[in-house]
Amino acid sequence: MTVFSRPLTFLWNRGFRMLGALDAIALFVLMGVISFVRFGFGFDWDTYPLTHYAVGFSIATAIHLTVNYFAGLYEREPRLGRKAWFPKAFVATAIGVGVQGLAFVALDRYLMPRLNLAVFLLLASFVLAGNRALSRRLAVRRQGPPRVVLTGEPAAIDLAAAHLAESDRNAVVVDRVVRPHRLTDSVVAHDATDVLLLDVTAFGSIYPEPLNSLELAGVGFLQRVSARETLLGLKSVREIGGMPFVALRGHTVPTHKVRLKRIFDLVLTVAFSPIWITLIALLALYVRVFAGGPVLYRQKRVGRDGANFDCIKFRTMVHNAEEDGRARLATLDDDRIVPALRWMRAMRADELPQLWNVLKGEMSLVGPRPERPELVSAIEERVPGYVRRSELPPGLTGLAQVQGRYGTDAEFKLGYDIQYLVNWSLVLDVQILFRTIWVVLSRRV
Repeated sequence: MTVFSRPLTFLWNRGFRMLGALDAIALFVLMGVISFVRFGFGFDWDTYPLTHYAVGFSIATAIHLTVNYFAGLYEREPRLGRKAWFPKAFVATAIGVGVQGLAFVALDRYLMPRLNLAVFLLLASFVLAGNRALSRRLAVRRQGPPRVVLTGEPAAIDLAAAHLAESDRNAVVVDRVVRPHRLTDSVVAHDATDVLLLDVTAFGSIYPEPLNSLELAGVGFLQRVSARETLLGLKSVREIGGMPFVALRGHTVPTHKVRLKRIFDLVLTVAFSPIWITLIALLALYVRVFAGGPVLYRQKRVGRDGANFDCIKFRTMVHNAEEDGRARLATLDDDRIVPALRWMRAMRADELPQLWNVLKGEMSLVGPRPERPELVSAIEERVPGYVRRSELPPGLTGLAQVQGRYGTDAEFKLGYDIQYLVNWSLVLDVQILFRTIWVVLSRRV
């Protein structure tokens, strides 16, 4: 067992990054075994030689690994709580089978009949779920059970400790912390693997620190869910010792989703480049005629993770619009706007040059709108949690723009931005893009 436990433990410690190798071998072999069991030695080797299947299975395996990555199957999970891997693995495999089928139709390459694909879908889902369950179990055997720090009111701590002792013998309570400011010292002193927050208001005392730094060190954070939150219909609730918890993250959007979003931005921006490049050229000529030069201007904006970048826009205001040096938010009837260019602001046409920022990776098609550094500093003092909106690249448009109005208060816009972060998906991005078209055409401000 040690021969197998060491590599699987290594994979678990690396947050499943190397688990892809194990999945690749298992999926490749599974495709071969299914084909052999069905056809035996009756393969038509003259029409389809061994190299045909080897290349085909390799391409199919690469497709499945890519889908698995973007489905979050290689994302590290807290060690506490039962994780149902099969449903997630089944959905990812089903998508992979669909993409695989389309790919081989496009390549005009026969690989597996429909019955084989159906059998593969079921068995591969069990294999992927089994790989993760086995690696987790072996990691517990080698590293010992999760070492848990409980934090909250004394009565809640006593109750949680009793539940863990009765229901989850694989977890060991190493410390009890009533005051959250002691949390970091306790985690370090006891080499804790997980922290259970038993007070529903405790998140404010640990975010952004020590949540971010301890999360980077591999410590899992889980927040107990009260009856009130349960009635609100929270998703992703996991059971630990008979108690409902949700996993907390310093960053709402996992890395694999950020990368998928980047691919989506590039594909869409490049595909429609002939249209937007032509529009930008025509608008540049229009601005030049009615406002003179310069046509474009750059302005420092706050991007992902608080990094500043040069945001490009068409100039729609008079020269020296901020000659006093103070940053001011533009208003609907701002007298600094050139009259002939006012429609461009109403239709957001002045934002089109930011597609160059999208290509460079500084912005996204959809996301929280970028703000100026000096305005962000002022808003952060007034609106706690405003910094969380920078977890994704800023966007040309966003949920706050299609739901709210131009002058919507920053605190209300933050609510839309956080809602977008928590519920992000490619489908949501597509919905916002279509709704943006309606907002632009209707000139809703």
